[in-house]
Amino acid sequence: MKLVPFAIAALGITLALPGTAFAQLEGEPFIHDPSTVTFSDGKWWTFGTRGGGLVSDDGWVWHAGGERPGGGVAPDVIRIGDRYYVAYAVGGGGMNGGHASNVKVMWTRSLDPKSPDFGYHEVGTVASTDGIELADAIDPAFLYAEGRLWLSYGTYFGSIRMVELDPATGGRRPGNEPVDVAIDMEATALMHRDGWYYLLGTHGTCCDGPNSSYNIRVGRSRNPTGPFVDNMDVPLLKGGGKLVVAGRGRQYGPGHFGLIDLGDGVEKFSMHYESDLDRGGRSVLGILPLLWKDDWPVAGENIVPGTYEIQSERGGGALELAVDFMRVPFDVRRSFMAKPGDPVGPIPNQSLAENRQSWPAGNIDVDIGDYMIRSHQQWTIAPASGAGGAFGVPWYKIVIAGTGRALAVGPEGTVQTVPAFTGAPEQLWRIDQLTDGTYRIMPKASAGAKEPIALVALGRSTPALAKFDPASDAGRWTFKLP
Repeated sequence: MKLVPFAIAALGITLALPGTAFAQLEGEPFIHDPSTVTFSDGKWWTFGTRGGGLVSDDGWVWHAGGERPGGGVAPDVIRIGDRYYVAYAVGGGGMNGGHASNVKVMWTRSLDPKSPDFGYHEVGTVASTDGIELADAIDPAFLYAEGRLWLSYGTYFGSIRMVELDPATGGRRPGNEPVDVAIDMEATALMHRDGWYYLLGTHGTCCDGPNSSYNIRVGRSRNPTGPFVDNMDVPLLKGGGKLVVAGRGRQYGPGHFGLIDLGDGVEKFSMHYESDLDRGGRSVLGILPLLWKDDWPVAGENIVPGTYEIQSERGGGALELAVDFMRVPFDVRRSFMAKPGDPVGPIPNQSLAENRQSWPAGNIDVDIGDYMIRSHQQWTIAPASGAGGAFGVPWYKIVIAGTGRALAVGPEGTVQTVPAFTGAPEQLWRIDQLTDGTYRIMPKASAGAKEPIALVALGRSTPALAKFDPASDAGRWTFKLP
């Protein structure tokens, strides 16, 4: 984060657009320069500039909370063993001390002030700049990989630097000197995946509300100290960087990336938007899915409210009501028996009224069949009002388009629809995008389930609720416009 206003620096139609109102986290998610969102004592925590922070029970509704002494700017948090290390910067940013700054580290065994394990212990300064050299020791970010602990820091004033810390103490390894790894960025972050080290940094301008152009870019290297290059082999030391996410819709200026790996093929990332126009232009926390395409990270997207075919990745069939097939009236002579010069005209889609003639009253089972553009195969998806959410996504209701008939958990782990949506836990669904771009669909509640379950395809025609297997297509779904 640079604290100089007006500073000038040298993605599917069926998916959500980051920044639209339905994608907003709830509560009071107001924060600037958030640390990576971290789990401690049954809650999610993030900390920002000036010592404040946010806390959430579910990762969707956020409120002010948490304590972090030391003040300063742009902290980061990482858990190693039974310790949470916190790094933050004091000074720098072009303000009172110019670019003279220090990165300090402290640790605690809990982030919850109510825990008996809570209590910060000072480690000391791990990086510094004197205000004259071409670097600014602010915006620190941790990475623990292959048994080693790394810290990146810096801003547009000079170079981004990397230094190695001791994971046992959080202090700087004796004799370790910082290495320049990038320019023209700030608010860096680090990831390690499949032998690659990824350096993410924020380009553009900050601290100017809806005029902020912050965007997050990335390069990678086989070595934690570089050289880092982007997808076009442009070195980050020459200003390169592949786009990960930029502002869209009503939310401007994403910055301060933080990876959250939820397991089972679900990765997300935290950040802040410099300006949320629907919240008075304030800086707010954001959480989006993270996808991997050709071994590069890119922002994913939550589901846009709308009407979809829900397609199984296992067999390509569509989720549908298990009802009798209603034929579309059709004169065979107007098709393959017609002459070239015979008149042509459109055949209308089957209407809901025509399709539902075969629907029984009461609950209706669900199966998977060939998609035929029929009403019993079209699902309207929208956040359930007042239901909250689960780590970066709202709880959704899924109903047959044009009706109130809702997808629900049935007896003994079956899947069915009920005549009307009531908001019961059995009718609420969590939809998480996986790293390959497909989606996992999970119910909020299922009687008798001993572990989290997801909607899966048993063979090509039978949906069920079972444990999600990230190595299988059985629990992967895509959403297509009718």
